[in-house]
Amino acid sequence: MTQSASSVRPQPHLTHEVFNQSAARVDVNEYDLDTVLREAVARHDAGWGDAELRDIGALVGSASFKHDAHLANTVTPTLRTFDRWGNRIDEVEYHPAYHRIISASIAHGSHTRCWADPQPGSHVVRAAAFMLFGQIEPGHACPVSMTHAVIPSLELQPDVAAQWVPKALSRIYSPDLSAGKGSAIFGMSMTEKQGGSDVRANTTVAIPAGSGGPGADYLLTGHKWFCSAPMSDAFLVLAQAQGAGGEGLSCFLLPRILPDGTRNVFRIQRLKDKLGNKSNASSEIELDGTVAIMVGEPGRGVRTIIEMVAQTRLDCVLGSAAGMRQAVAEAVWHARHRSAFGATLADQPAMTAVLADLALESEAATTTAIRLARAHDEDADPQERAFRRLATAVSKYWICKRGPHHAYESLECLGGNGYTEDFPLAMRYREQPVMAVWEGSGNVIALDVLRAMTREPESIAAFDAEVALARGADRTLDTHLDNLRDRLGELSRLDAADAQRRARSTVEAMALALQASLLVRHSPTAVADAFIAARLGPDRSFEYGALPAGADLGTILERH
Repeated sequence: MTQSASSVRPQPHLTHEVFNQSAARVDVNEYDLDTVLREAVARHDAGWGDAELRDIGALVGSASFKHDAHLANTVTPTLRTFDRWGNRIDEVEYHPAYHRIISASIAHGSHTRCWADPQPGSHVVRAAAFMLFGQIEPGHACPVSMTHAVIPSLELQPDVAAQWVPKALSRIYSPDLSAGKGSAIFGMSMTEKQGGSDVRANTTVAIPAGSGGPGADYLLTGHKWFCSAPMSDAFLVLAQAQGAGGEGLSCFLLPRILPDGTRNVFRIQRLKDKLGNKSNASSEIELDGTVAIMVGEPGRGVRTIIEMVAQTRLDCVLGSAAGMRQAVAEAVWHARHRSAFGATLADQPAMTAVLADLALESEAATTTAIRLARAHDEDADPQERAFRRLATAVSKYWICKRGPHHAYESLECLGGNGYTEDFPLAMRYREQPVMAVWEGSGNVIALDVLRAMTREPESIAAFDAEVALARGADRTLDTHLDNLRDRLGELSRLDAADAQRRARSTVEAMALALQASLLVRHSPTAVADAFIAARLGPDRSFEYGALPAGADLGTILERH
């Protein structure tokens, strides 16, 4: 007689005892752990900001902040076109985690602290704060960056600046759209569907409400293809001015709330379904007799808004470098806490080489980003300003392009875990391309470098003087610098078509020259030697992890 099933009792084994998994990388101080960033802050006259940066590092490294970052990127913004009674409201609803993150970021001055307290190193401290927040949650960095970048453009119109700059400098964040606020965050909207980067093809029209001209009210009508952070308090936009006040593509400040408390016409048509940057809403907007104020001279809109673009391009470099830091930190953490084939992953020679190579890329990006930030301080002399004009564009092209592949290779270090949304590198992989696209994709930036070299030849001399500071330290680098000089000279003699065809390779050579020069001067010899051999040497590889024999991988990784 067989035993009945009802009398059999289960005898489970402990199949879900968790071991050989890395612990959560939380409750760490992201500033204290980032040797490269700390050294760069001290090197560039910004050590006075260490205490606050350490506070930020503890905040963004906390379990609660990282959980908020996860929530903000998974419970994404929702468009509310109408309220329940049918009134048009054009509002975007965010998860409270997003508001907590951007509120903390603004409270620590990662938007406009360098303008509020200009001194040597102000842009460096602001850059470091921006990078620490963006390292963990990058989407909110978009409105933070635009609020930072709007200040130089607003100051071209003193009467407008007097009203709006104090609000932008405030460290108080209020998400409500209301009149009388003492603070403001800013957005920008230039591109239209028929033109994209060719903003001079814009068709949005601006009709003067009165006599027109700088500082006067206009009524704008048109469609903007990309408007990021549509819940901002005000925007800089481009439109074709008409009327006696002056004609041509001009820059305008567009408030969402008018002085009498009524809402401006700002119709959010839809939110973009983006690859990444999920926590930040990007939209298409319709303007229809929308009130805006001319900023700068009529017909000089690009010249006016380019002041803003220059700052946001720097922030693309900062954001990409911050993303590389997150990727390396997560990859190294995992590899040091997981074992395979009798040793931790970090001690397996093949993995050690990959991690060290990723660390080299991150160190080069961070070192370059902070050097650029220092060049944007108010005490910059004419040579520094000429250097930053060219070096910012060069670095924006290269560092932002390196970001996506770097994120992928870091993700792979985590294996299957890295490919899941439970770990942050899937978000980072989707995030990195936006920095290469925003504020000028590769061709736009490469052509801008050519334009700068033609119109501002002093920028070439300043760039050459900077990279030449490392001459004599490494034969491979010296050869690269010699070849770069020859290439730049030849480029100046080519016709426009041939120059365009060679633009990308030239900009790449310039970026590597700058990074190698900075590492030779400021990083340990082991770092500089390995970077130069891996990026400029005869045995350089297309993939991470193919480092030259003899590279001191331990020293490189110890900094990360």
